[in-house]
Amino acid sequence: MPFHHQHLLAQLIKGLILKGGVEDYFRFKSFNFSGLKGQTRVSRKGLHFFSSKVTLVFSSSNEKFVNYVTNMIFESGKIEIGSVQLIPDSVEKEEQTPLENPTKFVCISPVVLSKPVFGDKSSKKFVHPETDMFSDMIFESTLSRMTSEKDYTEKEVESFYKFQIVPDKHYIERLDSQHKKYARIYSVYDDDVKYEVRGYTFPFTLYAASPVLEYVYTNGIGYFSHKGFGMLDLAEAEKTVKTKTLSKSIAT
Repeated sequence: MPFHHQHLLAQLIKGLILKGGVEDYFRFKSFNFSGLKGQTRVSRKGLHFFSSKVTLVFSSSNEKFVNYVTNMIFESGKIEIGSVQLIPDSVEKEEQTPLENPTKFVCISPVVLSKPVFGDKSSKKFVHPETDMFSDMIFESTLSRMTSEKDYTEKEVESFYKFQIVPDKHYIERLDSQHKKYARIYSVYDDDVKYEVRGYTFPFTLYAASPVLEYVYTNGIGYFSHKGFGMLDLAEAEKTVKTKTLSKSIAT
């Protein structure tokens, strides 16, 4: 599903969270999810899915929350996203291995640098990935999110100051030379208000402390991870995590 329709998936997930009735999760934002992965084609009549199966990647450092959302998906039986009707079939859990500093990531979904403010268009401003400003803005958003969750001591947070994003220079140069985009404007809905933000999609190497690497890999990087932005995957094939099939109902 094209990422410009990601807000439909975000609305679905928010609805499932509310439907479950656990108030502690109503404002919970420490999670991340991908778009729907499957074979599609755009025609004059709209978007057509040609895959009999589609995949959704959902991630959070809070395992109970992941189980909660997974159970709600299967309890729903049938799910509708726009005109697409889906029936949950199976769930697999990734077996994650410790990440090394540095780690090379690829973006599964666009990374948003700044949180938009009503009437302010600065969230649409282009910031070149090779500048210190780009890395600093990601660092500030990451530290802000980690601090707000109160899972880290003040001393631990202070030790996370070593942080640097180094984009794949050859990838950036190749797309620039071909006049292709790695930064686009996307719509996002926050508290029922529509905003426009710039999202970046390119491979990069992240130099950071192990807890920070684990955090962004599990919960997403940048703003609006809880709306499906900023999901990362490992760039190196040999580090790709394995999965195991779980039962449809997962105890919370």
